[in-house]
Amino acid sequence: MSSPQAPARNTPRLVRKIIWILLAVIVVGGVAWYALFTATKPPQAAAPATGVEQLVRADSHRLTTPSEEKAQLVEFLDFECPSCGAIHPFVEELKAEFGDRITFVNRYFPLSAHPNSGQAALAAEAAAQQGQYQQMAGKLFDSQAQWAGNQQSQAPLFRTYAGQLGLNLEKFDAAVADPKTEERILADIADGNALGVSGTPTFFLNGEKLTLSTKADFRQKLADAVK
Repeated sequence: MSSPQAPARNTPRLVRKIIWILLAVIVVGGVAWYALFTATKPPQAAAPATGVEQLVRADSHRLTTPSEEKAQLVEFLDFECPSCGAIHPFVEELKAEFGDRITFVNRYFPLSAHPNSGQAALAAEAAAQQGQYQQMAGKLFDSQAQWAGNQQSQAPLFRTYAGQLGLNLEKFDAAVADPKTEERILADIADGNALGVSGTPTFFLNGEKLTLSTKADFRQKLADAVK
């Protein structure tokens, strides 16, 4: 799993706001301005919160809707994170295997070290407003090797993906530009910080932050949760 790194230079406005939130857990009082421009260490993890409202909000993206929910798996993710991209196909396998009993939930947690992670989150949320969150998320992960790490804005590419998904591009553009879309992502980041998330992907199973060593271990934890 990756962890936050020093903020990239010349990042979009969303990423600059993300830096503020990530730094908020380690700066106080008059040190805040200094830390904003000079801090290179990742934020210290806050004590894990157990409040269900911080793990899953009313507007959180539920990928499965089991008729009888036996567990919830919440993932805080970054579409540009290599670890998130690597585990995505396995999470899809788990979703197919356990989705009739476990509610899979995605939360945004773009990291400041990834220059286009904020823009990718905006694209996913704009697609979500047209009922295509999972489709856009899948495209972003499947094509991650093509755009991740590029210092130039990949917003035009993400807009191309929206067109390929058949989205209304006028509505997509409006959603990307709408401050409320940005605020939606920042709210997820704030919840992640409150829960002690410091890197991605971070998973919570029934409110417990998971420490995973192998895929087999991951699958077994889910199997145990639905017994």
